[in-house]
Amino acid sequence: MHTPASSDYQNPEISYLDILREAKAKKLDAIAFTDHNTVVGFRRMQEEIEQLRMLKELDRILPAEATKLGEYEDLLKDILVLPGFEFTASFGFHILGLFAPDKPLREIEHILLELNIPSDQLDEGSVTVGASADVLSAYSAISEAGGLAIAAHANSSNGIAMRGFAFGGQTKIAYTQDPNLVALEVTDLEKRGRYSTANFFSGKKPEYPRRMHCIQGSDAHRLKDDPKRSTNLGVGGRVTEMLLSDLSFKSIQELFASHDFARTRPRRRKKDQPDIDFVSEAREEGRSIVQDFHTSMTIRGGNLYEVIADICAFANTNGGTIFIGMTSDPKDAIVGVKNPSQATKQLDREIGKRISPPIDCTVDSQKVGAATVLRVLVPRGEDRPYAIDDNKIYIRSETVTNLAVRDEIVSLVTGQQAALKPVLSKKSARPKKGKIAKDSSDQGAPRTGVEVVSVEDRDGSAYYTVRDLRNGNVVKNVTEQSARKLWHYAIKQYAELPTDITKAKVNWAEDLGVLRQYSQFKQKRFDLVQKADENNRFFYGVTEDGIHGKWSELVGNGE
Repeated sequence: MHTPASSDYQNPEISYLDILREAKAKKLDAIAFTDHNTVVGFRRMQEEIEQLRMLKELDRILPAEATKLGEYEDLLKDILVLPGFEFTASFGFHILGLFAPDKPLREIEHILLELNIPSDQLDEGSVTVGASADVLSAYSAISEAGGLAIAAHANSSNGIAMRGFAFGGQTKIAYTQDPNLVALEVTDLEKRGRYSTANFFSGKKPEYPRRMHCIQGSDAHRLKDDPKRSTNLGVGGRVTEMLLSDLSFKSIQELFASHDFARTRPRRRKKDQPDIDFVSEAREEGRSIVQDFHTSMTIRGGNLYEVIADICAFANTNGGTIFIGMTSDPKDAIVGVKNPSQATKQLDREIGKRISPPIDCTVDSQKVGAATVLRVLVPRGEDRPYAIDDNKIYIRSETVTNLAVRDEIVSLVTGQQAALKPVLSKKSARPKKGKIAKDSSDQGAPRTGVEVVSVEDRDGSAYYTVRDLRNGNVVKNVTEQSARKLWHYAIKQYAELPTDITKAKVNWAEDLGVLRQYSQFKQKRFDLVQKADENNRFFYGVTEDGIHGKWSELVGNGE
């Protein structure tokens, strides 16, 4: 929230005690003073309290002042007040810096000076400060000083998600995936579905593999909500609930450093509004590249090994969450796990014994109705590739866990992604034999699914080269018999195309076409074709997360 120290505060006449009173009335446990490019608001409150304490020590305090001091101290026992600022970075993007209550304010001011806030404007609380530092420098400076760097109203016009900006791309990825950024503060946290900001940054988007913690805040520029404008909020107008071990800055830091995204939720605004049920929401979302479900983890039948394989695959891909004791279908009854404590110990033991190098997973139990399910939180590994029993390496491909093939293992080890120029004829659906050329300018392909790049006939057998559109991994020497699910589907569909693509049933829009649209695991999928100068390109099993740019117009799907 802002205070009268911000130049655009709408109730400059109120006191800091008024803000604490309102926070108490709204039953808030923690608040943060984040004035524009200054910490003077927090300092003024501190100075007022210190002056009252000094008067008390000197036995010169008046009854009204003693009452005020007592009220301050009572309120501050119940409410954690964090010092911070809302920094205006280059392009006008707003970045929050939050710090521990005992952080010296001079040190916080030094950060602002390093970020090019003019010294003569350090106490102004101005929204506009001229040529300041860039976004990534702000993240780094806040993080290095022990603070929490959070993107303010990330989905707004001044947010790093760049809504309404004509540019983006790699800049947007860098601004939202930087390791020094701990969370996105958004204005649509209560919104559910694929078009919400939280869903966009859930790790399912191929170009945004790091799942981000999303929170909400009132960004209050006044004491109480504006009765004439619902978006002009006051103290406590929009609140995040956090599940913490204790009320402290350290606990908040620990939450944002964790891979547990079910410990934050929007606070209910109405008494009859139900709490968010994250397990039910997970079932509604279904299986994905970052989420899977298992009904059991028994050794007999290989169920335990399937869970371990998913953990290995998630660690080698984007990380993810696994639920044990339930299916992904909301219509199915939740069977749960009979002995959650014993099952947790068994799974912890298996993870430690069978997966190498060590991966720091969290296994806990979640009560769902009368049943208890296990939840496994798997981070995106920092020491890939991870293997089961030293030699079995798994990766996650959309909704499926697969053994990695040679070329994928090479990519995991080297961290390289290949970009390919296909060698398909303009009219023929049959790829020509030939060397695959690298093309670093490949920006037009969908971002999920698989591309059939080339095929070579060897003694009457077809050997394909395919590319995983999500990560750019190229896999050669794939046959219809050796291909796994999506590859097999792509090769089979590709082989059934007529020799002359003009005779195929294609829904064209200029140089882009839809071969087929279908649904799988609650997701729309598309088989697509793209005309190029001398080649046609063919993409199969593309999910909605992979649709972008002109493809969105073709399939009627926006980001």
